[in-house]
Amino acid sequence: MGRTTFVALFICLSAGALMVRAEDPYHFFEWNVTYGTIAPLGVPQQGILINGQFPGPTINCTSNNNIVVNVFNHLDEPFLLTWNGVQHRKNSWQDGTLGTMCPILPGKNFTYHFQVKDQIGSFYYFPTTGLHKASGAIGGLQVHSRDLIPVPFDNPADEYFVLLGDWYNKGHKSLKKLLDSGRSIGRPDGIQINGKSGKVGDKVAEPLFTMESGKTYRYRVCNVGMRTSINFRLQGHTLKLVEMEGSHTVQNVYDSLDLHAGQCLSVLITANQAPKDYYLVVSSRFAQHQLSSVAIIRYVNGNGQASPELPPSPPDNTEGIAWSINQFRSFRWNLTASAARPNPQGSYHYGQINITRTIKLTNSRSYVDGKLRFGLNGVSHVDSDTPLKLAEYFEASDKVFKYDLMKDEPPQENTKVTLAPNVLNATFRNFVEIIFENHERTIQTYHLDGYSFFAVAIEPGRWSPEKRKNYNLLDAVSRHSIQVYPNSWAAVMTTLDNAGMWSLRSEMWERVYLGQQLYFSVLSPAHSLRDEYNMPDNTPLCGIVRGLPLPPPYTI
Repeated sequence: MGRTTFVALFICLSAGALMVRAEDPYHFFEWNVTYGTIAPLGVPQQGILINGQFPGPTINCTSNNNIVVNVFNHLDEPFLLTWNGVQHRKNSWQDGTLGTMCPILPGKNFTYHFQVKDQIGSFYYFPTTGLHKASGAIGGLQVHSRDLIPVPFDNPADEYFVLLGDWYNKGHKSLKKLLDSGRSIGRPDGIQINGKSGKVGDKVAEPLFTMESGKTYRYRVCNVGMRTSINFRLQGHTLKLVEMEGSHTVQNVYDSLDLHAGQCLSVLITANQAPKDYYLVVSSRFAQHQLSSVAIIRYVNGNGQASPELPPSPPDNTEGIAWSINQFRSFRWNLTASAARPNPQGSYHYGQINITRTIKLTNSRSYVDGKLRFGLNGVSHVDSDTPLKLAEYFEASDKVFKYDLMKDEPPQENTKVTLAPNVLNATFRNFVEIIFENHERTIQTYHLDGYSFFAVAIEPGRWSPEKRKNYNLLDAVSRHSIQVYPNSWAAVMTTLDNAGMWSLRSEMWERVYLGQQLYFSVLSPAHSLRDEYNMPDNTPLCGIVRGLPLPPPYTI
């Protein structure tokens, strides 16, 4: 259920004068979160639905729109949603992580209110509580450019959202029990595409989408899976990359694209082949046992079944990693295109800014008291009963966590892992370099809430300062996620100019649940509304801050 108000006028009295101020448009949604039976891989299981749907409703909006979502929790456990890729400028109160918000209790509701300020692109929402992500409550969020801002391609005939990724038949409660007992959730059972899976030759195969000959369509594709990198391709068609996680890209053409956990992009596909059915093919990458699924893309008035001969997957061995790294290097920021603002993307010269801090992170997999844990630089994050942001706002952080337990350099190998909330103090508006170094044999993907960063390099081996000479300091894509291949490193750069408490985490949810995450505490010394909003009036309080007097509000 959704409702949109296109213009909101606020009338107020100020010093005896009547002022009328037009606000950006509002979109209102009411979502009921329930259990329901779903069968993405053909096996009935308990899923989590939003308004009876999996995937959930798509939020379709325009840059600077205000989004108001009233979420009713009808589950028997606490629930939270995060908006992956939405930056929530000055407003980490709405970020939907356990470090920023109290979860919505069973039988209760909470209304999110956030603005997609100065953003365009393809994003998605998903639950951050427990292992809920493994059972659904996932949907797309697409942000269009304002009418006055030119887009670097013609309007497509239609837009399609594709949410795909690995899937487990066990369900979130069984998977959570595995992790709580100290074990891994193991390998997924298959791959779903918009809540379904298919095999070549399925007798009854409804099309995922339809296309008319000669027309071009925009496909927004997100990997919403729990852990697995995938590759997708459309039989007989090429993919023109036009947008990646909120940035317009140089419009290179690909036969197939790798998409790692948590990542989104947009491609244009032109219906320029014989009018019949074609398979959209999705297959796992860098996994011991390859998984795959197909969906039908049907030409309107077409005649003919899809060919059983599928386009091949890229190699999965060492050669396949090199192939994937080279594809990453081909992704370039479109310097002449405007994104959410009128000025071209390339007018921001990130390569000329001096680095004020370098944070080098190494991920780890270890056992603590016989139980599996994941960590960063020797710290395995533990969520507290009091959200970190609330503890900080009420000046009670010393009772909940210690800042900077984790250092900017990884410890010596085999250092004992510390289990505690992992919070880094960050200086407001500092330009930082973050190095992700992966010593494990499995691929990693990371995401930063509240920001986009410039993905300047990925290389095999170990990082050293001399590697900076290989950085792309001109047209690296500004995005919010980055993959790190086995025994490789990746480098990103960003300005920490968004005050709040922000999650930096693995996008592989088993790893997040067992500690591979941290929070940046970015405080404005001015305590001004110019830099950060006050805590919203409807914010639920929990843990040690429940019942405490409210701190004095920020002012201009």
